[in-house]
Amino acid sequence: MTATTSFTDLTRDISRNLTPLRTHNADVMNGFGALSKAAMAPGVLDEKTKELIAMAIGVANRCDGCLGFHAKALVRLGATPEEFREMLGVAVYMGGGPSLMYAANAMAAFEEFSKPQE
Repeated sequence: MTATTSFTDLTRDISRNLTPLRTHNADVMNGFGALSKAAMAPGVLDEKTKELIAMAIGVANRCDGCLGFHAKALVRLGATPEEFREMLGVAVYMGGGPSLMYAANAMAAFEEFSKPQE
């Protein structure tokens, strides 16, 4: 991922590129959707906390798509920049140097989705 890549474009492209899987692997995609819905449903932990965890794992695993999708969700859920930066500290702690490099990209994704839409 380069600094000039748009996370908005990336998430849109991933969604579009998943279309054939939704058609030809519907059971797998429906199963993944059900897993996501169950995992993210509010329980003892609220949805924002779960999204912060998901973003931290995305950073630690260096998943560009995860950065985009979870940054967008965190903005929708009202995560503050302070909460986001604190989560990145935990992600870097758990993932070491490579996660530090991805933390910079995660911050760019969060800032991109925080901007007013044109």
